[in-house]
Amino acid sequence: MISKIIIFIVLFIAWLYVLTIFKRKKLEFFYFLIGSIGTFLFSFIALRNLLTKILTTLTCFITGMIGNAMGLFKAYTSHSILFIENTEGPISLYVDFECGGVIEILVFISLVWFFAVYKVKEKLLISLAGIVWIIASNIIRLFSICLIINKFGNESYYVAHTIIGRLIFYTLSIILYFYVFTRAQIRKQRVGEFGYDNEDGK
Repeated sequence: MISKIIIFIVLFIAWLYVLTIFKRKKLEFFYFLIGSIGTFLFSFIALRNLLTKILTTLTCFITGMIGNAMGLFKAYTSHSILFIENTEGPISLYVDFECGGVIEILVFISLVWFFAVYKVKEKLLISLAGIVWIIASNIIRLFSICLIINKFGNESYYVAHTIIGRLIFYTLSIILYFYVFTRAQIRKQRVGEFGYDNEDGK
């Protein structure tokens, strides 16, 4: 265990040193690439278990609360399970690491903090807003899956989970990335001004 921690610290320091070199040399592309990849990897290694517990519990609780209020399904938050009843018999969905949105949140934050368009305060606000958006998107995805199973039975699980659920989540993710990265980059690009004035002021 201690050896792993030492290796982690050494690699982290080496990563920071490489970033300072890219920063001094003004190699912006490599600074963004190595910076965002490193941030994701180190944060994933250090925070995976903690974030998985928090996000799966939170997602399961909110999704279950909505489902229970509508009489569609229930949540057993302590076990991260959504219990869905339908005409074909009950089915349980386990909200695990992949359903918690850990990877998606860490990737988003890593990209934001090395995206040169924004200032530090903007990055903080966008990170928080992005976390909320991704969690909400995941809740919508899980609710949709449970709703389809409740209405169409257990045989609809594969289509609901593998196709429709992912389509919903990816669509919402694309919207987020468009507004945060693509649209922001376009709006903040500096385009040369065009004018008719000459040196004589005519």
